[in-house]
Amino acid sequence: MTREAANLRGALLMVAAMTAFTVNDAFLKLLGTNLPFFQVIFLRSLAVVAIIAVLAARAGKLMPPLARRDKALVLMRSTAEAVAAYMFISALFHMPIANVSAILQALPLTVTLAAALFLKEPVGWRRFLAIGIGFVGVMLIVRPGTDGFTIYSLYALGAVAAVTVRDIAARQLSAEVPSIFVALSSGAGVLAFSGVGALFSEWEVMSATEWLWMIGAVVTMIGAYLASVMAMRVGEIGVVAPFRYTSLIVAIILGVLVFGEWPDALTFLGAGIVMGTGLFTLWRERQTMRKGPVPLRTR
Repeated sequence: MTREAANLRGALLMVAAMTAFTVNDAFLKLLGTNLPFFQVIFLRSLAVVAIIAVLAARAGKLMPPLARRDKALVLMRSTAEAVAAYMFISALFHMPIANVSAILQALPLTVTLAAALFLKEPVGWRRFLAIGIGFVGVMLIVRPGTDGFTIYSLYALGAVAAVTVRDIAARQLSAEVPSIFVALSSGAGVLAFSGVGALFSEWEVMSATEWLWMIGAVVTMIGAYLASVMAMRVGEIGVVAPFRYTSLIVAIILGVLVFGEWPDALTFLGAGIVMGTGLFTLWRERQTMRKGPVPLRTR
């Protein structure tokens, strides 16, 4: 496969992954209208973990041998995934889907900053400046101190922090750790967390429509997991990664068509700033890698 073909395939896979993730969010938001939080998360996680476990078992990677350091990193990643799921879905149930998605677009910036601070990865002044400007964009979306600011705005920011921890842990995993096992462990962490919450929640009987939404959430989540893993293994990361911003476009469309939500001008401005600085950060990282790649143990 030529480099151009690999990049095109990777980009299309990333678009598919981000679309699937966002459609999954829409299904969860619909389910959260009438159903308890932990019931929704537990049922989705149970089905997702079961399917991934079957795929991992068929690949012979259900219980791979891990070094002690990798076990600790997998545990850290799984814990961060559970925290991120709680924070993100709580925000999703109470905020417009486009606003939550726009805040999540800060991830390339926060991961770059965390990698510089904790992994000592080289980050020049241009990228630090882009990160600072990007956070201004996030504040335009969140708008602390205004009537539109709620505790769930902080939940969305908490989700960004938790996902940053998750991704930093993933960057330090040995190459021998299978991706499907990492995904299974993360799903198991969310399942365990939501299972405890579900024990103390009063469950509601689900309608046929709600079961269809739940099936849709499970199918899109599995598709998103698989497509995102394949996307990062095909083509150049600097070419593929910017297509993560597809999720914001899909979130705006679903917000308007499904939930009747239309972001205001400041949210659009903030999202544009975040996307622009994120794309610049990814471009600078690609330029740096061309000059001399920094070896990373990523998976």
